[in-house]
Amino acid sequence: MAVVLPPRRLRAVYRRLHARYGPQHWWPARTPFEVIVGAVLTQNTAWSNVERAIANLEAAGALTPEALLALPLPELAALLRPSGYFNVKAGRLRAVCHWYVAAGGHGRLRRWSGGRLRTALLGLYGVGPETADDILLYAFDRPVFVIDAYTRRLFARLGLIVGDEPYAALGAAFEQALGADAPLFNEYHALIVRLAKEACRPRPRCAGCCLRRLCPSAV
Repeated sequence: MAVVLPPRRLRAVYRRLHARYGPQHWWPARTPFEVIVGAVLTQNTAWSNVERAIANLEAAGALTPEALLALPLPELAALLRPSGYFNVKAGRLRAVCHWYVAAGGHGRLRRWSGGRLRTALLGLYGVGPETADDILLYAFDRPVFVIDAYTRRLFARLGLIVGDEPYAALGAAFEQALGADAPLFNEYHALIVRLAKEACRPRPRCAGCCLRRLCPSAV
């Protein structure tokens, strides 16, 4: 299923979001490995809960793949408790860490092609397309456009998509329309998240939305 998006409209949306909110400095992490940890833990939870879990790992001296793998699984799960589904996420995080260490860490993985990295990530326990693309974009600076629920909601309301298109088709459409530009994709996704939390909520707050004039769904 091919999806075509109008480049001028996408860039107009970006300009308005950037003018309203400015740079978002996302992903909030100090190392590529911390980005990977956050991408796994943020599944089905708020970022504030992920921050608490990462703080627990840091306090325990377990914010490296080797230290994390040295923890007994129950102890790791306890540290991840704030992120929810902590037993499941402990298993997922260990699987990612085993792969990361076996592959030689970030220094070697960054030399892999984007396609090879994505295939490897999708082969890991609990890593789906969105998590894989978060890691590719924010930990490895690869030009992939992350498709999440916020993106679907916003662009469906703008009338540019239906909202239930396949993940790969939507990602390819954004990448085709905007060109391969990792810094742009980084900032655009962060701005979409900001707007979705403040205005384009499940029950929208259209009155103060910077996209109101562009949005046929505005009330």
